[in-house]
Amino acid sequence: MDGNGRWANKRFMPRAFGHEQGVDALVRTVKACVVRGIDYLTVFAFSSENWRRPADEVSGLMSLVLVAVARHVERLAQEGVRIRIVGDRSAVSEKVRASWDKAEAATQHNSKLVLSVAFNYGGRWDIVQACQRAVADGLGAADITEAALSRYMALNYAPDPDLFIRTGGELRISNFLLWQTAYSELYFTDCLWPEFGEAELDAAIAAFARRERRFGGVDAAPPALATQGA
Repeated sequence: MDGNGRWANKRFMPRAFGHEQGVDALVRTVKACVVRGIDYLTVFAFSSENWRRPADEVSGLMSLVLVAVARHVERLAQEGVRIRIVGDRSAVSEKVRASWDKAEAATQHNSKLVLSVAFNYGGRWDIVQACQRAVADGLGAADITEAALSRYMALNYAPDPDLFIRTGGELRISNFLLWQTAYSELYFTDCLWPEFGEAELDAAIAAFARRERRFGGVDAAPPALATQGA
């Protein structure tokens, strides 16, 4: 969800205002996914590299987590959304962790859409922690297969994403879901995240529907809409 800061700068507003608008864009997008029958949506809210940002911006983002949970969780729960937080929780405050626990508990029985929020997450961290957990469980070198390691990944409860959307005009995946996006279709848009909505989501889905998905084989997979993950 890239472009919050640039969106705010273009309007001579503080970056914090851009992040606030980014939350609204997220809520918009989640509701649009529910309407379109998408079962899994995973969003990159805060990377393990984002700690390098100015301290006041990081502090503002942490405060925004608390505000977002208080303001939107009940409404999303009514929409049938289940919220799950993925990432290293050890570096955030107890208050933030408590808000995540509240969001997950309040939505744990919902099944219309699983919203995974990657916070203090990195794709390399995910692979490393999966290896560490596998070894801690007693798996030897011969036991660590692709299928075995997949069970230790942070998103082991979700299918690999069909469609990867990057906003803000950057043409890279920035250490997000490195393991899971091996065969995802990549879609890049210049749209800054606070401006993202139904029209942009539909454009991404339409582009996905035109792709031929071979998964390394010769014959294309049958046409499919992005109903499993974005």
